[in-house]
Amino acid sequence: MFHALRRRGGDDQDGRIDDEPDGPTASHSGAMISALFLLIFAIAIIVPWTVADSARQNTYAEAQSLVEAYWAAGDLPPAEADSTRAALRDYTRYVSGPEWRTLRDGELGPDGWSKLDMLRGHLGELTFKEKEQKDALDAVEGHLEEVFAARRQRAVDAESSLPGGVLFLTLVTALLVLLLPLVSGAKPRGWVWVPYALLAVCLAVSVQLAFSINHTFKGPLGVSADAFKTAQQEFDRIP
Repeated sequence: MFHALRRRGGDDQDGRIDDEPDGPTASHSGAMISALFLLIFAIAIIVPWTVADSARQNTYAEAQSLVEAYWAAGDLPPAEADSTRAALRDYTRYVSGPEWRTLRDGELGPDGWSKLDMLRGHLGELTFKEKEQKDALDAVEGHLEEVFAARRQRAVDAESSLPGGVLFLTLVTALLVLLLPLVSGAKPRGWVWVPYALLAVCLAVSVQLAFSINHTFKGPLGVSADAFKTAQQEFDRIP
């Protein structure tokens, strides 16, 4: 039956026989695979990029709350102001140093919560009669709550990542895009290898980018601790 159908089709001009590397089958398959790769690659880039951008803004919000708390602590009695500011400095130094190295593994440092809990517990024990000192205490506690909220969000951002299947499909579709011309029967020669080599390089860079950006606090595109380092500089400037 297939032989009869082939004979009925005649030659390549009626569209039934397609054995050319640039024929309709190869062209259609190449277009569909390329579209699939671009779709998966867009997901692999846009989703982590959005998470990283949100995490970066959140770190600046947390650092700014620490600075505001440091300012407000200046209106507390001298002894309490010094101890509160020292605790804020200690927490900020810890986040920008040891904890940030832990964040690269997808989790917060073990001592961050205890440092904040100790400071909040200490502030909760303070009582003042003067309105200015009460207002300063309320302001410090309010900014400290903002730090707690930002830290909780940072814990969520550290654990967020793409499903493994998305990265796997990115790699598979990139290989299909690269190998389809050869599988279809194309035999590049001479200078034709130059654009083919450029295609391979671009695909390799794309896949590497997808894997690198998947870690919110790790890699060349990860969120850095610059916000907290800037906060430490602000502490030195505040009288």
